[in-house]
Amino acid sequence: MLKRRSLLAILGLSSLGSAMAALLSRAAAADAASPAADPAWQLSDSQWQERLSPESYAVLRREATERPFSSALNAEKRPGTYRCAGCDLPLFRSEAKYDSGTGWPSFFAALPEAIGSKRDFKLIVPRTEYHCSRCGGHQGHLFNDGPRPTGRRYCNNGVALSFEPD
Repeated sequence: MLKRRSLLAILGLSSLGSAMAALLSRAAAADAASPAADPAWQLSDSQWQERLSPESYAVLRREATERPFSSALNAEKRPGTYRCAGCDLPLFRSEAKYDSGTGWPSFFAALPEAIGSKRDFKLIVPRTEYHCSRCGGHQGHLFNDGPRPTGRRYCNNGVALSFEPD
């Protein structure tokens, strides 16, 4: 037989669980899309599939994550510009790139007005997802464990980028 304290604890956890589920559901619905800022880049799903490789499509349009250490851009050291693989918008300069040891290209700063962000609850713990501000393509996640001067780590999927050497 349950003691009163145990019963109250179970009911409290049940209510907390329901409230948390409702909160996460509302947050996920509010953040469900990464809208393209430029109407010219509001393409249909089939247009994106024609434009992108299957790997880039999965990341940019379906918010997948590539395997760590699988991108050649992770080891790229030349000076240049990293661009969105979906619409070619410049996102990062090579001067902001660093080796985070995570297996994905990482940057401590993005170019001005290049990215947008939203809350991501896919791992239950909220994270900041960022995307191309022009086409809305998913790039990666932003963490506050990067180097100076910003303390930020833009952890990017390599297949979501193209590289243009100087």
